[in-house]
Amino acid sequence: MEAVGAARTETADEGDTVKALLRAHREVVLSDPRLLAELGLRLDAANVVDFGPVALSRAAAAHQRESSHRQRLEAVSRANFAAQTRTNASVIDLIEATDFADLARRVDCVARLQFGLLTGVVALEGDDGAPDGWRRLTPGQVDLLIGRHKPVRMGVVPTAIGLFGDLGPIVGSVALARLAIGPARREGVIAFAGVEADAFAADMGSDLVTFLARVVERTAERWAL
Repeated sequence: MEAVGAARTETADEGDTVKALLRAHREVVLSDPRLLAELGLRLDAANVVDFGPVALSRAAAAHQRESSHRQRLEAVSRANFAAQTRTNASVIDLIEATDFADLARRVDCVARLQFGLLTGVVALEGDDGAPDGWRRLTPGQVDLLIGRHKPVRMGVVPTAIGLFGDLGPIVGSVALARLAIGPARREGVIAFAGVEADAFAADMGSDLVTFLARVVERTAERWAL
């Protein structure tokens, strides 16, 4: 401990010595622009040492990083709020449907008006046909569209183009989620289409489309098939 204290005292003494030398010979520092630049200092018009370009550039860079980070956080916050607002409006719109046909119409409206997509459709498997406004699928077709036992599929899916009728030729990519409708849990699908090929991709999060599929299922439970 005595050695540490002695070392600290010696360091402090050396610092005091350097300060005393600088004060005694300040003209040496003030008259050497190169030395000032290396120290990150400069002389202003009043012959007072001020922060130099190096220090200023560092401060500016730090401010820019802080500003960029804040802007990114604000942008993410705004996007999350907007998405939450659209989702809430979509749920309210869907659960107010009065029958199967109205529900199908509302799915399309949600796709176009809330999320800026090309269209949205609902389809149901079964030999007995599908409700008004719903696309009819043959038994097993949902597995062919989405994949056996898979709940969702997103991206470019050529086999799903037929779901969108006359709009099929301009569909770029789709989001498909499996449905189970009614007491018999008949297989179906809710499908959203975008014009762009990258509107949906396999590596995108599927929480929203899955959530809307559950809303459609619960809403459809009110009517008999």
